[in-house]
Amino acid sequence: MSWSMWLDVTIVAVTLILYSVAWPTLHLTHNVPAAVQPIIAALAVAPFLLIRANPALGWAISALSALIVSTAFESQPYNTIPWQVVHIIVILPLLFAVSLRAAFPIVGVAWISTVILFVGNMGADQRAGWTVALTSYVVIGLLIRWLVLSRRQLAKQEEVSDLERAKRTILEEKARIARDLHDVVAHHMSLVVVQAQSAPYRVADVSPAARAEFESIGATAREALNEIRGMLGVLRSDGERRDLAPQPGTDQIQELLEGSRRAGVPIVWAISGEPENVSDATGLAVYRILQESLSNASRHAGGAPVEVVVEYGMSLVSVSVVNGKPRTTVSTRAGDTGGSGIGGMTDRALSVGGLLTAAPRGDGGFEVRAQLPVATYTVAGLAGRTA
Repeated sequence: MSWSMWLDVTIVAVTLILYSVAWPTLHLTHNVPAAVQPIIAALAVAPFLLIRANPALGWAISALSALIVSTAFESQPYNTIPWQVVHIIVILPLLFAVSLRAAFPIVGVAWISTVILFVGNMGADQRAGWTVALTSYVVIGLLIRWLVLSRRQLAKQEEVSDLERAKRTILEEKARIARDLHDVVAHHMSLVVVQAQSAPYRVADVSPAARAEFESIGATAREALNEIRGMLGVLRSDGERRDLAPQPGTDQIQELLEGSRRAGVPIVWAISGEPENVSDATGLAVYRILQESLSNASRHAGGAPVEVVVEYGMSLVSVSVVNGKPRTTVSTRAGDTGGSGIGGMTDRALSVGGLLTAAPRGDGGFEVRAQLPVATYTVAGLAGRTA
């Protein structure tokens, strides 16, 4: 049994004990008809059941019943207080609970009303003592309340500080990665662009075909360099303005295919359907899958024909990239353990709720197929498919 359940059981048990005392002794303290004694005893004790659920309501019922008892029923001659001791035992914890949990205006009303109730019904020699005691009750409750709230705020502030430190660590790591990428990749890509642009002027007797090849190399390198710069901008940012980083999508697929053709890849393609309803996340996934598939085809199946089919359906985008058997033998450099292109494409597809398969064909070629949802949504950091 949980702590909360134990507390509820304890409150009920205490209430029953107090009621077992209040009812049999009520006739000793007040002149109450026997028929209504159980009801009056219940009014004195039952509000204690609300000390955890709604202490303000419990206090109001207890204070009102105390006013009714002191007004409607006479005390026995030897009774010096207007209520049963059990009634006082109930109203004091309720007042303390109100000072701990209720809104401050309600605390003020409960304090003042309880003081007036006791001062108006107690003897003259007891009024000052009860006023001090009731005020002390409320003050102690407020001090405990302030202490608990201060500790909670301190814990929350420490949690925020830990999150800020973790965020700062991540940003520093991203900045370091951005510097490394800039120093290594961007630098070499810039050299490729410069060499491709200047080659027709540095090399004598460059044929028109070679000049076109240099221009294609330069254009492809510039495009890659622009994407690297966009990625570096994202890495260097704090994530709040990530939407400003250029991200390719369905609008750039035609340029991607034409660029591959200019680079010498024997490629044909067929694009059907309307891409207007495709979400940005799905469009980016389609672009990256095509980009990686074409890169793998040119790297591992040099000279082989490549066929690309993109179909924009009502609910799914289908992508197919098929290359034939390579015309030349592809050698593996020493130390080259392969890349993670297929794994990256699979992750791209899964991130938007899609599916990707990549496998060799029986004729010696290779095939990549993907089906992605047209629209996606994100819940708790995971993208999923809309209905």
